[in-house]
Amino acid sequence: MKAIDIAVKDMVRAFRSAVALVFMFVIPLLVTALFYFMFGNVASQGNFRDSVPVMKVVVADLDEGSPELVGWSGGQVVGGVEAGTLGELIVGVLQSEDLADLLEVSLAPDAEAARAVVDRQEAQVAIIIPADFSGQFAAPAGQAVITFYQDPTLTIGPGIVRSLLNQFMDGMAGAKIAVSVALQEMRTIDSNRIGQVVQLYLADPAATQTGDPATALLDVRASGASQPAANPLLGIVGPIMGGMMIFFAFYTGAATAQSILEEEEEQTLPRLFTTPTPQAVILTGKFLAVFLTVLVQVVVLLVAARLIFRIEWGELPSVALVATGTVLIASSFGVFFMSLLKSTKQGGAIFGGVLTVTGMIGMISIFAQGAPAAQQLGSTVSLLMPQGWAVRGLVQAMNGLPVADVLLNTLVMLAWSAAFFTAGVLRFNRRYA
Repeated sequence: MKAIDIAVKDMVRAFRSAVALVFMFVIPLLVTALFYFMFGNVASQGNFRDSVPVMKVVVADLDEGSPELVGWSGGQVVGGVEAGTLGELIVGVLQSEDLADLLEVSLAPDAEAARAVVDRQEAQVAIIIPADFSGQFAAPAGQAVITFYQDPTLTIGPGIVRSLLNQFMDGMAGAKIAVSVALQEMRTIDSNRIGQVVQLYLADPAATQTGDPATALLDVRASGASQPAANPLLGIVGPIMGGMMIFFAFYTGAATAQSILEEEEEQTLPRLFTTPTPQAVILTGKFLAVFLTVLVQVVVLLVAARLIFRIEWGELPSVALVATGTVLIASSFGVFFMSLLKSTKQGGAIFGGVLTVTGMIGMISIFAQGAPAAQQLGSTVSLLMPQGWAVRGLVQAMNGLPVADVLLNTLVMLAWSAAFFTAGVLRFNRRYA
């Protein structure tokens, strides 16, 4: 088909440009590499613990226990920790030898004292366990909540502590589900049995070595060649690489679409319109070139980042959905904005202004990692821009969310794409009618 021939010609023209290749591939990988090596290349060596200073954590355990958890009375050994309440269990886990090289834990008598320690910068994080923590956990409809208070000037360290605490709370949530199931099976509520269910669910991790299916409190692994540890740094580098890919995909979409204006100024496009080839076919080939060029860029960057930085993008169906949505929205965005310009001289405003501002807003959530309040606000604000939806979809895929969640986000990107593409095509058709 002539449309494909035109598309291939434009793609060859784009990939012959050294400047275009730098913006498409070199800069996104280079920016990611700077972050990768900024931390001493710990991501490739797996020695993240050795490169992170010990975090000072203060804990205010106000938990008064719960009569429903009477099976814990007298102090039960759960997950290798002797505890009489769930609050004592959390303190025991944080003070365990497995976390000694990451956390230096101290105790505070109340919530105000714990916050004051952080305010004086004598500790980086305060964890406040409320008095009704065990009670809320035992109640079928209760919500056990822990207050996490951190030094706002820090990001990575508190982020590690929050990750460990979230992992623990996920295990506790599983125990709560087990209790709910047990209550449904019991004709009468037996407090001793409830305590036993919790104790069995949070059994000693050493039991897993003998085949016991009980769940451990925390999966803490020592670094080493025989047992490589999961590296939290890759959780930082991955989103940054994804953000750079999306940021420059929009640049590529606009730059490739700009070739339509360039050929118009060079008088090659008007001459092409005088040939027997219909105008619709010519414009279709031009638009197809934009989509295919961005597609090549996104696929190459995904594969290169996986091979070079060992970034796990997620399950293939989810990644494929996000990549498709990113290609479509970046390409149609470029077609639309180029249709608004009268000449290539106005392109500088698009590349230096519109794309830069919208791209940075779309990536707010990535660079706000470690600051939960800012990240939540940034995630909301970023969705005002098309780049924000692409970033959100990629993060969803990396976090292992089901395809249904990623599909919903992709459908929003498709809606953006349809709106941009329709407006751009209509403007170009009227322009060359």
